[in-house]
Amino acid sequence: MRAPDFWERNDIFAQIAVDALRPLGMFYALAGVIKAKRAKPHKLRVPVICVGNISVGGTGKTPIAIAVADAVIARGLNPFFLSRGYGGNLKGPLVVSKSHKAHEVGDEPLLLSRKAATVVSRNRAAGAELAVSRGADVVIMDDGHQNFALAKDLSIVVVDGAKGFGNREVLPAGPLREPALTGLARADAVVIAGEGSPDLPGFSGPVLRATIAPLRGQSLVGQRVFAFAGIGRPEKFYTTLTNLGAELVGREDFADHYAYTTQDLERLKAKARAAGATLFTTEKDFVRLSEQDRVDIEALPVSATIEPLPELDRLLDRAVIPV
Repeated sequence: MRAPDFWERNDIFAQIAVDALRPLGMFYALAGVIKAKRAKPHKLRVPVICVGNISVGGTGKTPIAIAVADAVIARGLNPFFLSRGYGGNLKGPLVVSKSHKAHEVGDEPLLLSRKAATVVSRNRAAGAELAVSRGADVVIMDDGHQNFALAKDLSIVVVDGAKGFGNREVLPAGPLREPALTGLARADAVVIAGEGSPDLPGFSGPVLRATIAPLRGQSLVGQRVFAFAGIGRPEKFYTTLTNLGAELVGREDFADHYAYTTQDLERLKAKARAAGATLFTTEKDFVRLSEQDRVDIEALPVSATIEPLPELDRLLDRAVIPV
């Protein structure tokens, strides 16, 4: 989803909108509390690590989940990712294969499956059991902090360093899936993505930081670029391009998880050609495109680095992962 602009504005009209929607946010938060109290989490026989968030969209959760998987793999273990498959039409449980498309399993599982085996399942417990049956030593949930179907051995909450928790209101009055205090109470650790020091109400556990940056060796100095993105925080992508030296001659935003048509992409390619520019998009957007539509479009892959690494190691030890 694309965040409504009143979530970030401070004018009188934004306040009127927030005040009108706050009762719905309170109901949404209450429903989450009831769901948590009624839940009977399934205990898996291998450790479960959840990399989730409290705000909707654009926190950098997926590259951070991949970085956690790298740390698990470095210990000689075989992690499986577990995803709901947002944006896909297959309910699962199933293991993502090279033949799957974004409209079937979602874009994030396609990215995750490049690093490790990935299960998509609306029923998280059933998906986790499938992962174990296929040889998973560790299950890493990409998202799921508000899902109580599985017992978690380690819950990591990702918080955007610049945005924090926004206006601190719960959906639809603000960007929160639940009150920050409630969500952080279930967190074993917080990873702040990017620069900034957002307030973490009531949280006294370990706080790590993740730097999300393009892969090494990339440079766009002097290159004219037309960019498009359908992600939660597209401005992050455009800033990255300019930081790499690109001359950003045009941009176009789409809704998060947007399903591009060939007509959309032909129009964008025409704009880039008219500007004498290369057409760029994010890796997450790129995996949603067909092979044919990818022609003349460049993707910008990124990776996350979590620091301090010794603290991450200690967290993994708490999840009973052997060194």
